[in-house]
Amino acid sequence: MFFRKIPLLAAVLSAGLAAGSAQAEEQLLIGSTSTSSSQYGYFVSVGQIINQHVDGVRSSVVETGATVDNLRRIVRGQVDMGLVTTNVGYHAYAGEGDFEGRPVDNRLLWVYSAAPQNVVMREDAGVSSIADLEGVRLNPGITGSATEATTVSVMETLGIAPEYVRGSTTDVVAGVKDNRMAGYVKSGVGNRLDGSSMDIATFTPIQVLSLSEEQAEQLREQMPDISVVEIPEGAAEGIPAYTTWSFGLAMHSSPDLDEEIAYQIVKAVMENPEPQISALANLAEVDLAELTLESGTVPFHPGAARYFEEQGYEIPDRLQPVE
Repeated sequence: MFFRKIPLLAAVLSAGLAAGSAQAEEQLLIGSTSTSSSQYGYFVSVGQIINQHVDGVRSSVVETGATVDNLRRIVRGQVDMGLVTTNVGYHAYAGEGDFEGRPVDNRLLWVYSAAPQNVVMREDAGVSSIADLEGVRLNPGITGSATEATTVSVMETLGIAPEYVRGSTTDVVAGVKDNRMAGYVKSGVGNRLDGSSMDIATFTPIQVLSLSEEQAEQLREQMPDISVVEIPEGAAEGIPAYTTWSFGLAMHSSPDLDEEIAYQIVKAVMENPEPQISALANLAEVDLAELTLESGTVPFHPGAARYFEEQGYEIPDRLQPVE
């Protein structure tokens, strides 16, 4: 009887140790977006990277209403990190715009994708520069989108007043084809024009307008919630290089996220790109570290800053971690 109890006792102890180990794991929740969005798959890939490469941490991805919902959940302690567009993240951090009087302290971990805002025009519209958009029929972006709000702010900052035409992507594409409007502003897919722009270009010659050097500098100085980016030649066939404004798709976190865990998560993501590329193919052409330093708009989480500093990157003043 004595010897038969030993294996049983060992099994009980082993189970207890395993249970204790499981209980010791840090449970993290990642706020994402709708499961119907291609971005949701990216956050699933990040969750897998964390679970495989960060010891003592178990993450789960939560379907949410994206940026604003994630910021609300961060401030309530309902998620630890999540998808935040860099422009809205800045507004929340600074307590501006929709967050006036109720700022949300959110910190940057990394930016994973840029969303260049392309001013796509009919070639025959008689418009050769952004300054020429004064009084021109232009769709500023899909109604209710970040593109729409950002375009309006950019034009106000530059002192330009187009005649805005609102509508859905379907309405706008048809309107540009039929010459009921001269053009529209649409997020690109990395350094390429998106599918709706390519649809227009099939039968209607297009051009993409570029910021002048003076306009680019004005936006850098007066709109810290966005970035100014250089798009190389080839955004579509026959499209030369141009300069435009952009915001980023990023992972932001609560400032209460443990520093060592934040460090390990950023390290794992930066050093394991393959699952991310499988989720979003355009990331094959993206240097996550450089994109983060270029497009980030709120201070780094201290754990993230430590990783970038260890890799020899110079952190801009605007991204320096704060207490």
